[in-house]
Amino acid sequence: MGVMEKVRVRKSAAQPVDLPLDSILKGDCIAHMRSLPASSIDMIFADPPYNLQLGGDLFRPDGSQVDAVDDEWDKFDSLSTYDRFTHAWLKEAKRILKPNGSIWVIGSYHNIFRVGAALQDQGYWILNDIVWRKANPMPNFKGTRFTNAHETLIWASMGEDARYTFNYRAMKTLNDELQMRSDWLIPICGGQERLKKGGSKVHPTQKPEALLYRVLLACSNPGDVILDPFFGTGTTGAVAKRLGRHFIGIEREDSYIAAAEERIAMALPLDESAVKTMQAPKAATRVAFGTLVEGGMIPPGTILTDSKRRWKAQVRADGSLACGNDAGSIHKLGATLQGAPSCNGWTFWHVDDGQKLREIDKVRQDWLLANEA
Repeated sequence: MGVMEKVRVRKSAAQPVDLPLDSILKGDCIAHMRSLPASSIDMIFADPPYNLQLGGDLFRPDGSQVDAVDDEWDKFDSLSTYDRFTHAWLKEAKRILKPNGSIWVIGSYHNIFRVGAALQDQGYWILNDIVWRKANPMPNFKGTRFTNAHETLIWASMGEDARYTFNYRAMKTLNDELQMRSDWLIPICGGQERLKKGGSKVHPTQKPEALLYRVLLACSNPGDVILDPFFGTGTTGAVAKRLGRHFIGIEREDSYIAAAEERIAMALPLDESAVKTMQAPKAATRVAFGTLVEGGMIPPGTILTDSKRRWKAQVRADGSLACGNDAGSIHKLGATLQGAPSCNGWTFWHVDDGQKLREIDKVRQDWLLANEA
């Protein structure tokens, strides 16, 4: 994967294009984007430098030092320098996105408002701003401000009248049959998912896979090409591989590239049946069941059964279940199989660990205990 391998992708019947699919390109993101064909990318997820400009070290009350973002890649001479950089990469992003493509940019209060203005200046059309509310944020140790407990994602299309991919039905299923809102409660990256070397974080702002899982599931389809111009340790690539999407990563730091390559090589793609999602009716759910799916506690492909082992159902990527020719949320499928008007899927479905059955509601309680704010 470290070696760029170009794969021929057909843009149209008469105009094939070459793309370095499932590869990490080392170097400057603007230069590499300029080398990509126009209108060739389905979706971009960008986690650009936040331009934090932190001054001095930060310490916890116990005297230990906070692992803050003080890397060179996050430093700019001035706000105008940062603005020029932002306009430059967004301009190239717009050139390489397909007419029906979309872009996601994540940031903090330090930069996201400037990025939002630049997006509008470049002719993008903002569809949503998503608040990623961190279930376990870092406290404000000095006690001089509110605890900074969220980051903002901006989702934009190519223009006011542009078409774009939004898998509304899959998002509703992922959220226990409730319309997905623009405030997402997802824990920050930690535990085994947090990449470390020599006891230290490989990357100071590694994003959780659950966040990218939701973004990619919402706004792309299997086989789509996802570009991440600030690839870091490869969260986008790992999730894209799991969900059957192609990725192109751009990164200039050798240590991040090495970590990303190792991580993505270990990521296991879902089988085809697990990647399927509920479709909108015109084309064919507190903690939602989809939260457990995207967080890896009940991963896609898991087989669930009822307490009497009469039915077995496979968990799919969007949190829906499939049993034979029937599919639906944990509640709807349980009702269908029993011929009942309703069903509490949380107590009906169980995980079989080989020794005993465990209600998925117990798994939900474990998630709540592990992610209490």
